[in-house]
Amino acid sequence: MARNSTGTRQSPTGRARTRASAGAGLLLIGALLAGCGAEPGEIPLSEIRPETPTATPEATPSETPGVVGAAVGAPAAAVHNGLIVSRAYTDASRTSSAIVTLSPDGTGQHQVTKPPARALDDRPDWSPDGTTIAFDRTDPQSGAARLWTVPTNGGTEHQISQLCDSGTADCANEDERAPAFSPNGKQVAFSRSWGAQDSAGSRQIQYSDLYLMSPEGTDVQRLTFLTNDKPYSGTVSNPSWSPDGKQLTFEYRTSATGQPANSRAIYVVSADGTGLRQLTPWELRAGDRADWSPDGTQILFTTYPAGPDNAPGGGIYTVHPDGSAIGALTPAPSDTIYGTAAYAPDGKSIVFAQAPAGAGADLYSMRPDGTGVARLTNSADKWLSRPAWGTAESSVIPAEPVQATAQATDQPSDQPSDQASTQPSQAPQTSPTPRPDAQQPAQAQGQGATEKPRPGTESESDSGSGSDE
Repeated sequence: MARNSTGTRQSPTGRARTRASAGAGLLLIGALLAGCGAEPGEIPLSEIRPETPTATPEATPSETPGVVGAAVGAPAAAVHNGLIVSRAYTDASRTSSAIVTLSPDGTGQHQVTKPPARALDDRPDWSPDGTTIAFDRTDPQSGAARLWTVPTNGGTEHQISQLCDSGTADCANEDERAPAFSPNGKQVAFSRSWGAQDSAGSRQIQYSDLYLMSPEGTDVQRLTFLTNDKPYSGTVSNPSWSPDGKQLTFEYRTSATGQPANSRAIYVVSADGTGLRQLTPWELRAGDRADWSPDGTQILFTTYPAGPDNAPGGGIYTVHPDGSAIGALTPAPSDTIYGTAAYAPDGKSIVFAQAPAGAGADLYSMRPDGTGVARLTNSADKWLSRPAWGTAESSVIPAEPVQATAQATDQPSDQPSDQASTQPSQAPQTSPTPRPDAQQPAQAQGQGATEKPRPGTESESDSGSGSDE
């Protein structure tokens, strides 16, 4: 998508569209390994836009496809593990959620956003300097999500100007989710869905792809074209940047009419839109937001079983950026539901969401090899999920306390590896509960305010693809 010198955004069809003036007021099973790294075909840059992204340091493609370039194997720079950010429900009926932060040991839980009644704040991400959190907010009336930012210590929330500000066809059911700051902070990647809903009644939205823009909402560029010639085929979502800013991973979740139908996988694309390739096999059903290790040698992701969204199973895995060496960090088979996982800035720990079947989700930590599992929180009623680990100094204390403060860890972080697969005591199993990463799907746009978010992961599906986890 071309940019012009006046900062005017352009619509998906190429028509210029002026930004709204009120914008301030937006994952071993050997048989599976053969399917890794499938090449769906590269998309020429010429088919994407007439010029490359403006953030030149991060627009340069890596010399070797599938490798993070100079960042691979490089020792992580000296960093401080800061606060963890997460999504948390604010009411027992789970009709509203807010963004919260907590210390690396699980204590000091503080609410930093103040969503309107029945609104859902979700999919938070840190700015590189740890001072700002980007997230999406789903409107309770329309079901559409927009991108927002908030200071780490709470305070004034700011909506990033949405891409569409008119009622034209290319803006119908427009939805923007899952913001992700680039490593240098100059760009934000996000998923966007738009177009008519499937007349078959699945509520699948016509188009979905990744976009880039500045943190202020200007210089918008379309990065992928997966659904351009295949409307209603699925949803593209949950972008995550490589440490050197040259590549992004994202989830592609197919719809009932996609190929294959109702599946999901992690893809990789260069920051200039070239080198698009599939990273995980469809059989693995990898989804949600993947996360790169600080040295760029591993990509962390979560898998989800087929079937009901609240079914246990799946796990947390790692894979090399070239699609090789897929390995499981969590035990299998499992009666546990796993959610999104993320590396600590120093690369020595992983934080993840986990829920015993029939119970609520909490946050846990483990070493990068899957040992040393420790429970961080004990507030399953809040369904803490979609964690991200910031680089802000842990001494930064947010200002807005959550009504129910998280309890201290109930397992030592140096727990022996033979206990790594131990699951937390299960609560009495009652009615089916949503996955740790339940998300409001894009196809649900327009749902009534009284409906609860569908259980499941993000693609949560914001994807608009049929069944959402």
